[in-house]
Amino acid sequence: MIDLHVGVLVIGAGPAGLAAAVAAHENGTDSILVLERENEPGGILRQCIHNGFGLHRFNEELTGPEYAQRDIDRARAAGIPIECNTTVLSVSAGRVVTCVSPEKGFRQISADAVILAMGCRERPRGALCTPGTRCAGIYSAGTAQRFVNMEGYMPGKRVVILGSGDIGLIMARRMTLQGAKVLACVEIMPYSSGLKRNIVQCLDDYGIPLLLGHTVTDIRGKERLTGVTVAEVDGSRNPIPGTEQDFECDTLLLSCGLIPENELTSGAGITLSPATSGAVVDERFETSVPGIFACGNVLHVHDLVDYVSEESAAAGLAASEYIRGKGKKELRWSVVDGPGVRGTVPQQISSGLQDDVRLMFRPSGVFKNAVAVAESSGKEIARKKAMIFTPGEMALLNIRKEALSGIPEGSITVRIEGEIQHG
Repeated sequence: MIDLHVGVLVIGAGPAGLAAAVAAHENGTDSILVLERENEPGGILRQCIHNGFGLHRFNEELTGPEYAQRDIDRARAAGIPIECNTTVLSVSAGRVVTCVSPEKGFRQISADAVILAMGCRERPRGALCTPGTRCAGIYSAGTAQRFVNMEGYMPGKRVVILGSGDIGLIMARRMTLQGAKVLACVEIMPYSSGLKRNIVQCLDDYGIPLLLGHTVTDIRGKERLTGVTVAEVDGSRNPIPGTEQDFECDTLLLSCGLIPENELTSGAGITLSPATSGAVVDERFETSVPGIFACGNVLHVHDLVDYVSEESAAAGLAASEYIRGKGKKELRWSVVDGPGVRGTVPQQISSGLQDDVRLMFRPSGVFKNAVAVAESSGKEIARKKAMIFTPGEMALLNIRKEALSGIPEGSITVRIEGEIQHG
């Protein structure tokens, strides 16, 4: 039995969900509901007390809570209901959302359009296949961030960080400022997976070594972590005998990548991309199931929250247009990853474009003095030069709608041409 029907239902009240809901409201959709499993809106930004957010969107530097509060205030000013402490159990292809909460119990809510904005989670130790004991003192970087910034607990005093994702880099600085000794940041790849500014501000400024081409090969400790062994790896990422280093530490933080929270997505029968682990979408962020849209880190992991908000606002606008019957288009082109490119979004482009299309992707390696190119049927339709492309930063490539006129139906290939430093 359906307990409630709404026009647009948004799952997640982080920066993606809030931006999508506000955009749908501003486009004239009044019946909107946002569901959030945490006890407050704002998402992961609530624990990101460092600055650096909002430079692109607001032209000023904000902390995570400050950035989140602006969207929370916009949603509340618009009268958009946000139901917290609500866990979504499933989403059906017919846009029926099953959820449960302490206040309202078990419910089924139908919607004319559903926006998936559940965010992402950190890759756990079990996915890394790191040998050693199962002792205390091993945390994901995000968990440690929550302990320090929100709960007021210090995870440890002598720290090694495995992986050089942005959360790990930021926690290297945070732990140092709280009095811990960060011994090293260890990265298996020959390049960092984090933003360059975070490497400089969080490692270099505090004298924390970044060991590229290294990994943790052993974890020691019975009840509490007492040390780890780090070794250099070869081109196949296998440890090189004789290069081992032992670090005495009581804490190991894992910053080894983020995974979109797509259990609800797959449960709805939505096609997922093996490259992004998120949904396959068109330029309006509509998934393979009509009326269900995806945006933010549940679609593909971003480097900047500013891009999350911009993308999600576009998804909210598209969802609003869909329920008015204005969003139905025929898919015309598929977008294919070429050399040097990984996880381009959107993966499909439809006919009748009203605006230019912005492609976002991660370079598969470090390229200098390079150019990103999009081509279809042997014709170049977009080009962008850059001093450097690196996996730690999103690459953007705009295709003007005029460039697609006259291009026959088929595929669009995106590639990077240039001097590769690491691949």
